[in-house]
Formats: sequence, structure tokens, C-alpha cells
Amino acid sequence: MRPRDEYDSAHLPFARSLPLAELEARLAELPADKDIVAYCRGPFCVFADTAVRLLTARGYRARKLRDGVSEWQAAGLPLARVAAA
Repeated sequence: MRPRDEYDSAHLPFARSLPLAELEARLAELPADKDIVAYCRGPFCVFADTAVRLLTARGYRARKLRDGVSEWQAAGLPLARVAAA
């Protein structure tokens, strides 16, 4: 749900870049038969909350990951990055 530059700098492994501003226009890219987990900057970031509301209203099974990238990293979990072009 975070802006693309934030995603590029660090994201959870296997995450897909889908900024909140693009979500509604790109819904067709999401699998309708799988659970979708939205995350953003951390527990107080509203991007993921907004995304979950939109997704569930459109019939997707969606939930929010409570923590964000900083908490993930602080827990010693791996992050992925987009290589510079």
C-alpha cells in the first residue's frame, strides 16, 4: 500500500507493489480466490486499513498486517529490495 519509492527501498519478501492510490484501478491484478494481506508503514498507518475496506467491499478476502516494514526489520526478519536500474 506504500508509495513505490518506499516499496523499492524495502519490502516484505513476496510482497507486490500496489500503492493505495492505484489500488482501485488495479484490482484485476489481484487473485479473487486468495487471502490478501495489506501492510504499510506500521500499526498507525491508515493505508492498509483503507485498502482492506476497499478490498472487502469489492468481495476480496483481505486483512491488515498489524506491523509494517520497520517492525518487520526490527524483529530480524528478511526484507527485499528493488535493484537500482
